[in-house]
Amino acid sequence: MYMKYLKSVFKQDNMITGYLYFYVHFITEIVCFFYLSRELGTTSLYVWLIPLLYDALAFVPQSLIGAISDKYPKINIGLVGVFLLILAIVFKILSVNLFIPLIILCLGNGCLHIEGATTTLTSSKGKLSHSAIFVGGGSFGVITGRIMAKSSLNISVLIPLILTMIPFILLASTYKNRNYYNSICKEFDYQNKHINSKVIVWLMLFVVIIRGYIGYGIPTSWNKTTYQAVLLYSFMGIGKCLGGILSDAFGIRKVAMLSTIVAIPFLIFGDNYMTISLIGVMFFSMTMAITLAMLVSVLKRTPGLAFGITTIGLFLGTLPIFFYKVINNNINIILIVISSLLCSYIMMKVIDKEGG
Repeated sequence: MYMKYLKSVFKQDNMITGYLYFYVHFITEIVCFFYLSRELGTTSLYVWLIPLLYDALAFVPQSLIGAISDKYPKINIGLVGVFLLILAIVFKILSVNLFIPLIILCLGNGCLHIEGATTTLTSSKGKLSHSAIFVGGGSFGVITGRIMAKSSLNISVLIPLILTMIPFILLASTYKNRNYYNSICKEFDYQNKHINSKVIVWLMLFVVIIRGYIGYGIPTSWNKTTYQAVLLYSFMGIGKCLGGILSDAFGIRKVAMLSTIVAIPFLIFGDNYMTISLIGVMFFSMTMAITLAMLVSVLKRTPGLAFGITTIGLFLGTLPIFFYKVINNNINIILIVISSLLCSYIMMKVIDKEGG
């Protein structure tokens, strides 16, 4: 019976947009993290500042980019992003001031994220799998970009790689909801109707912030080799994809609560055990698509803005890490347990019971 449900998920209409933007997101993160890794390898003076600026400039403006995309849906923001990424690499090759290409790179990243989010959301008929698969591609791109940066490849190799995204973006745009202004994301309807919509938005932002913080606090002392890093990011990506796929098959409420609670013991006891930790990371990553679906349920006419709110939350969640990180493992474990239980409780309250 369960296999029948899962097969039906993969046969959803327009699922191809998720696969197309999985690739686009994958390549986008390869480009960005190849660039960042190379920059950090040659500019020790900015080893702390560059990642902070990248997170701020790539994540925070996505709400504004998303709002622009919502207002002018006929503009393909993804193609703008492709142009910006190429421009950033060209400026880097020409040795333009460090921060100019970095800013352009971040804005290109934001444009591609927003186009991927709006395309997968508006073509999914209220399902989570499309956007979850799109989001999952980023984790695989991050680790691939970091590994490529360690090679002898010239940074100019990124330009033809960026250009490969264009046919994927154009093909995906043909599946975008043609009745954009009339329906947009009306089929996203997972919110508890008894809770004020604004309260739900703030609660989901809070959950994303907490999850962003926990993500950087997960104890993984076993992660010492490139092979282990590849596994870590792969399980993150798999978890993000599964969050949407399983929610469509078995219900968003069940997956939101169970994935959060089940992840706890694997996270706190997996510090020195890779297999246990990877299972925890996978479960932990599942709620990414769910928080987005909840925001879109409230902000149906502005899916770009909804996605931008999640990226602001991720930035706010990771911001403390740049200034302070909990060293005491016992305190860290307590924070993970309390935060996870709180997030699970919030999810239980804000998701409509009919959501599974």
